[in-house]
Amino acid sequence: MARIAVIDPKSATGEAKALLDAVQASLGAVPNFIRVLANSPAALKAFLGIHHIAGAGLLNPKTRERIALAVAEQNACQYCVSAHTAIGRKAGLDNQEMLANRMGRSSDAKAEAALAFARALVEHSGQVSKAEFDSVRAAGHSDGEIVEIITHVAMNIFTNLLGKSTQIEIDFPQIELNRAA
Repeated sequence: MARIAVIDPKSATGEAKALLDAVQASLGAVPNFIRVLANSPAALKAFLGIHHIAGAGLLNPKTRERIALAVAEQNACQYCVSAHTAIGRKAGLDNQEMLANRMGRSSDAKAEAALAFARALVEHSGQVSKAEFDSVRAAGHSDGEIVEIITHVAMNIFTNLLGKSTQIEIDFPQIELNRAA
């Protein structure tokens, strides 16, 4: 059971209602994660804003989902692993690739470099080495893509923290973590 109220879009009011209705119109559903964020319309609006901007960037949808899976597994957030497995399927990732992504690997060399960099950002709280920066660049990532990798890592750390701390009920097909954090 979630530690924070899960807002029902049908009974929401004001700005929370408008934001939840927009999510429903966009996704066809309102995940529990979004319903918890709706306790603070300002927080929900901020998340939706950065999520929208990050989704319109240089990184392709598969790489964005690979990063989300790697960070969620690294941070042991079962809600986020479950959610991004479902979203990753819609982006075109297969089960074998997503299992590899959760461990920081990929069948795509450029994507694997993004995952290695993302995992280093998490592991070192952003204090990545010159060699880690050089490696992601050598794999063909532009400065813009590197900034987006950092953005996606930060956004996913936020969602992992929210999911784990509030114990949001998983409303996606449940995926077990590979390890406990």
